[in-house]
Amino acid sequence: MKSVMKNYFEKDISRVCLTTDTWNSLQRISYMVLTAHWVEDEWRLQKKIINFCPISAHRCESIGQAIEKCLLDWGIERVFTITVDNASTNSVAIKYLRKKLNHRNAFVANGKFIHMRCVAHILNLIVQYGIKDASVSVDRVRGAVRYIRVSPSRLTKFNQRVKEEMIDSKAQLCLDVPTRWNSTYMMLKVAEKYECAFESYVRDGHNFFLDLTAGDGVPTFDDREIVRRIIKVLEPFYHLTFKVSGSLHVTSHSHFEVLTDAHCLFDGWQDCGDLDIISMTSKMREKYNKYWGEGNNINMLVYLAVIFDPRCKMSFLDFGVNLLFPNVANDIMKMIDKDLHCLFNE
Repeated sequence: MKSVMKNYFEKDISRVCLTTDTWNSLQRISYMVLTAHWVEDEWRLQKKIINFCPISAHRCESIGQAIEKCLLDWGIERVFTITVDNASTNSVAIKYLRKKLNHRNAFVANGKFIHMRCVAHILNLIVQYGIKDASVSVDRVRGAVRYIRVSPSRLTKFNQRVKEEMIDSKAQLCLDVPTRWNSTYMMLKVAEKYECAFESYVRDGHNFFLDLTAGDGVPTFDDREIVRRIIKVLEPFYHLTFKVSGSLHVTSHSHFEVLTDAHCLFDGWQDCGDLDIISMTSKMREKYNKYWGEGNNINMLVYLAVIFDPRCKMSFLDFGVNLLFPNVANDIMKMIDKDLHCLFNE
């Protein structure tokens, strides 16, 4: 199977896009995964995991060398982009690959477009930064959900309270992964549906009260109000993340739309009159501006993908650029036009 794929990569494919990520196992071993994405002859999007391996550390040299070795092993010589998260080690790894592989004509425009920052990861950083000040309330809800879920008998008792309170929902209590904000959103969204059941459980379950008090505390009325505000803010970001998280369909044309949608959300929330939401979203906008505040620092492919979407083309792009960067819109549009011709000449 590998020999067939190698032959395909070497002869029958134009460009490959790569995504990669690294993490540490419970045994403190560093791992890296590398996935190849391409469009086949019949215009179907394909993806294959081409490497899953331990690396010596999360150092830029280790990541860059592991990717280079994998590309050589598979005979992949024509790479379009490499999508990574926003760790500084990844930025240096991309520079290493650009330097090592440029002389082989592996990249378009000498690797100008190769470094693609993961939009979903940036959204994660934006949201995590915004809800950081509400972590106590989130931790209390998480503690209550964890207490119920840890025991089948507690879950049975809780479900009885749900029936008694006549709550019309079949959603299951779920715990989040604290580093993945969208799972936190789902946990809070479901917990909000069962507020009355939790209150009933606290009244009748002395151990529940004592156990939570010994930890982060029992969710209070103020905590529930804060959680409601968090849910209101997170919901549109939850849907934006889904726009760019598909792996079985093309999402590149959606990246610029996510930028404009988030920008409009922040503008709307600044006039909402809720001081807590204004404070939360102001922090989010601060993080947004760190990554997307300067139009010339964004990978030009984010703009160019809009042009190739027949629903948008140049008219929507011009509108969006003027919306996001009114003071430098003309300069950015000139850069886009230049890079569009650069890609055509390739």
